Amino acid sequence: MKPSVEKINRALYRFHKWRYRHVSHENYMIFLSILIGFLSGLVAVLIKNLAHLIQTALEKGFFLHLLKWYFIFPLIGTGLSMLIIRHVIKKRVENGISVILEAFFKRKSLIPRHYTYANLLTAPVTVGFGGSVGLEGPSAVTGAAWGSQLSRLLHLNIKQRNMLLAAATAGTFSSIFKAPVAAILFVVEVLGFDLTMTSLLPLIFASVTAILTSYFFMGDEILLHFVLKHKFYLREMPFYILLGITSATTSMYFLAVTGRLDARFRRIRKLWHRWLAGGMLLGTLLFVFPLLYGEGYEAINHLLLKDYHWILNRFPFPVSHNEVWLIVLLFALLVTFKPVAMQLTFLSGGVGGVFAPSMFTGAVSGYVTAIAINALEILPYELPAENFALVGMAGAVAGIIHAPLMAVFLIMEITGGHELIIPLMTVAGISFFISKKTMKYNIYTRQIRDKKYIPTHDKDKFAGVMVELDRVVEKDFIPLHPDMTLGQMVKDAIMNSHRHVFPVLDSDRRLLGIVTLDDVRKIMFNPDMYDKVKVRELMHHPPAVIYYALDDFQKTMYKFQSSAAWNLPVVKEDGTYVGFMSKSKLLSVYRKKMLEITDE
Repeated sequence: MKPSVEKINRALYRFHKWRYRHVSHENYMIFLSILIGFLSGLVAVLIKNLAHLIQTALEKGFFLHLLKWYFIFPLIGTGLSMLIIRHVIKKRVENGISVILEAFFKRKSLIPRHYTYANLLTAPVTVGFGGSVGLEGPSAVTGAAWGSQLSRLLHLNIKQRNMLLAAATAGTFSSIFKAPVAAILFVVEVLGFDLTMTSLLPLIFASVTAILTSYFFMGDEILLHFVLKHKFYLREMPFYILLGITSATTSMYFLAVTGRLDARFRRIRKLWHRWLAGGMLLGTLLFVFPLLYGEGYEAINHLLLKDYHWILNRFPFPVSHNEVWLIVLLFALLVTFKPVAMQLTFLSGGVGGVFAPSMFTGAVSGYVTAIAINALEILPYELPAENFALVGMAGAVAGIIHAPLMAVFLIMEITGGHELIIPLMTVAGISFFISKKTMKYNIYTRQIRDKKYIPTHDKDKFAGVMVELDRVVEKDFIPLHPDMTLGQMVKDAIMNSHRHVFPVLDSDRRLLGIVTLDDVRKIMFNPDMYDKVKVRELMHHPPAVIYYALDDFQKTMYKFQSSAAWNLPVVKEDGTYVGFMSKSKLLSVYRKKMLEITDE
């Protein structure tokens, strides 16, 4: 094993030596972005085909005679996913883009190695067996994990790792949706990636390469089929504004109900109990509403073709196609229960993404808004329900994911609905504005355990977040005891330290105060005072105290500025002494982080 590793290291050394001489940094990153674009496109194609293969086997193959029991298939799929995670992968597998966010902002763009295959094994099983989730998130995480491993193999620095992770994510979304502009905007809006002229080219090349990979293996098949039959009229604008408000309400409901379900099910400690409870509830929902089965893109396509009859024929009970308000009620129930079905799939052990459920919810809510207004017969014309379904998707994605530009360009690119740019931007903007004001976190950032690592485009704040404060704490300060005499302090502390400040601790190492050289300068050279003065008479409270693991960079810098101190003690919440933090060292580390994220 060791000789082979040594050979690889020697080969990499020769490669880097050649590369530094003949290939510029910009060209090198473009080459790596093309490579990772191909890998991420391949991953997306593979996951999609595996899920389709399993679904075909269920619907047309080995289990055709069991098709009437379709509502128990997701229970089997989530169970298999859970078993694969526990007995094959044997490591924790998180769902969705939050894995990339935490790697990007917290783990220096390093994703654990098992994510290169974990979602590849579990997501197709979950979706193939009818789990009410999408494949976009797992594909993106897998592609990003391969990008992370490639950056680790090539010993890239943090800026290059960030670039490769962003390129892998953009490539995956570009491959799935065949929407390169929306893929780049996803990286910018959701990951908080800083888009510059230097970073734009690698993202473009990764997106284009991933699309070409998808075309090569899957042909020119598009995800959603839409033909504009009714152009946008200004008279429809008030109703699109209403749709924006409706989309925001739907988005807030989507975020709220998934959060509450997650909190409820986390109380069930045993995994198999959670699997059984979630799976049974999911099966019941699918029995009543079969359209919640799987990703839901087929239903979206029929809505875009204004073929609501296909949807009504999928209910297990007869539905009159002329009862408009009954249809409105059924469609509203689909909007209500889609996020529930999605979250139950996750909670019962399944692995998937939230993009497809978001688009399904948006399409149905847009469609039902249009037919409800038409049913009121208050207008001398009829609103185009298919247009509202299309625009509703952008509204839901913007409100749930908090990415309005990405939502607009995604819908335009995958459907060709460029002539609806005005209603698309209006609905997405309103939905995002209301949802963002009401719900602080989107569907991805809500899953991040440490909320201080939430993505931000503020470089100053981002650099502060990247500073690891525990590494700035200095622990070579000699502590004093309050009953020590001045002589003991001079002999044991001052003579053996290069510091000018000393912490005073009790027997439990709790901070009582500090003593500085300025406090003893006038008497430290007077031997007559050595036995008369004790430390407790010299010590005083520090101008401020930094709380370990509680104060972030912003709070710490505020304490330095307000106290005008250059060294402040660091203590735990119970007052236990940890060390000191130097303002100069903190600013030095901050400057280094700022250069890492802004240097072109």
